[in-house]
Amino acid sequence: MVSKSVKKGIFFGLTSGVITTLGLMVGLNAGTHSRLAVIGGICTIAIADALSDALGIHIAEESENTHSIKEIWAATISTFLSKFLFALTFLLPVLIFKLQTAIFVNITWGAAVLILLSYKMASDSGSNPWAVIAEHLLIAALVIILTCLTGQWIGTIFA
Repeated sequence: MVSKSVKKGIFFGLTSGVITTLGLMVGLNAGTHSRLAVIGGICTIAIADALSDALGIHIAEESENTHSIKEIWAATISTFLSKFLFALTFLLPVLIFKLQTAIFVNITWGAAVLILLSYKMASDSGSNPWAVIAEHLLIAALVIILTCLTGQWIGTIFA
């Protein structure tokens, strides 16, 4: 059985992995149309953001003064590993397909993971799964749209 701290870290890491990696990929693609920039962005976010999120969970768990050291480190490590490893899954389509196709494949992959996580979370808490899924997909879509527009704007201004 997975502990509450590990589950928290995994759910946080995977959700953050989807949102931040897709946002970065879409924005970099919109601004540069460069496979190299997107690959570099994915690798960078896998390391830097995974470590940042892990530290954030670590500090948040410590601040509650209700968790043991073991629970704090379980949440920290599971956040890092889930975020780091999941962010790297977005590399494969970029390496295999043309960049535009890879972006579409990765958006689909990210949405599928969000749907599964949202469904699991909703069913565990007794919430309406469709409402939770819709809310989380709406947030992801907003991130994708805003980062695409930002990337396009940056590409127009600085290219």
